Amino acid sequence: MTAGDGIVLRPARPDDVPLVLSLIRELAEYERLSDAVVADTDLLADALFGDAPAAEVVIAEVDGTPAGFALFFHTFSTFLGRRGLYLEDLFVRPAYRGRGIGTQLMRHLAALAVARDCGRFEWTVLDWNAPAIGFYRALGAQPQDGWTVQRVEGDALRPLAKTTR
Repeated sequence: MTAGDGIVLRPARPDDVPLVLSLIRELAEYERLSDAVVADTDLLADALFGDAPAAEVVIAEVDGTPAGFALFFHTFSTFLGRRGLYLEDLFVRPAYRGRGIGTQLMRHLAALAVARDCGRFEWTVLDWNAPAIGFYRALGAQPQDGWTVQRVEGDALRPLAKTTR
């Protein structure tokens, strides 16, 4: 899909897995979370292109050069009784920022959400990331006050998963 100004958005292909991993690592570096990336190409290939894909990726290119990506998946709202689209990661390489790539990616995902009859399009953002928060507000996003993200991960997940009798 041509987005204008030499920007092309396209679905990731299996041969893009190393690129996607590289973009994830660049995002993690920006977010000061490089140590948190444990994904590798095998895990990503299975998650994106295996028998039961868990997520999808859109790659943004400028004149054929990868400039950014969005990784997303579906959720489900019991209150709405419909699927939602959840943006896990959005990243534009620094050299390409300010060219509308992030906006084009967000518009593309919003259009996918509408086409797939999703009841919502949502994501989280780090509370210190003022540029991203400002970007999202300019797109019309609203914070969800009263909600706090909760997580159980890694070694802490195993005790919770144990059966009690």
